[in-house]
Amino acid sequence: MEEQKRKEALQILSEIYAGARPALHYNTAYELLIAVILSAQCTDERVNKVTAELFKEHNTPETMLALSQEQLEKYIFSCGLYKSKAAHILSASRDIVEKFGGKVPEGFAELKSLAGVGQKTANVVSSVWFDKDAIAVDTHVFRVSNRLGLAQAGTPLKTEQQLQEAIPQKYWSEAHHWLIWHGRRICHAQKPDCAHCPLSGCCDYFAAQKKGE
Repeated sequence: MEEQKRKEALQILSEIYAGARPALHYNTAYELLIAVILSAQCTDERVNKVTAELFKEHNTPETMLALSQEQLEKYIFSCGLYKSKAAHILSASRDIVEKFGGKVPEGFAELKSLAGVGQKTANVVSSVWFDKDAIAVDTHVFRVSNRLGLAQAGTPLKTEQQLQEAIPQKYWSEAHHWLIWHGRRICHAQKPDCAHCPLSGCCDYFAAQKKGE
């Protein structure tokens, strides 16, 4: 993406989505971690409904470990991939208690050592809870950034690396939320609403579509 278009795109995103925050509901680092694990291939709205019940009695690693895997699966069934998610949540909770004194670790490598925690989840927790500069690349960020031209990558990791180069570090965490909300509201996966998109003038995808007409 040309430098002028890159600056224009970031300026527009920052104005439209100023103050954007995660849609997931949480009160602690542990609740955020569990919610993000549950959000894989699931909507935040669904996760919030599930955690509203789950966290009533099981919102710490210790209380989570009071559940058997089968019991936890019943709570999170509607989130999909419930068997692997339940196993990961219990394993991660056990490690948090036994290795990290009952607290979600702040270090990136330590976060990624937990079951069910990959690059995206570790970036979300690092950014949102520990206030570190990070860009978590979920499906929305991947789609929107590559359509715009902020990145030109075939994998989430490459996209993350290219976004780190395209966006000033002090805006990484904010830009993560800008791109997510733009993907939810306008730049949909199947039918992006290009006609009403304020970024169409600096978007590679829109330019390609117009050229092909």
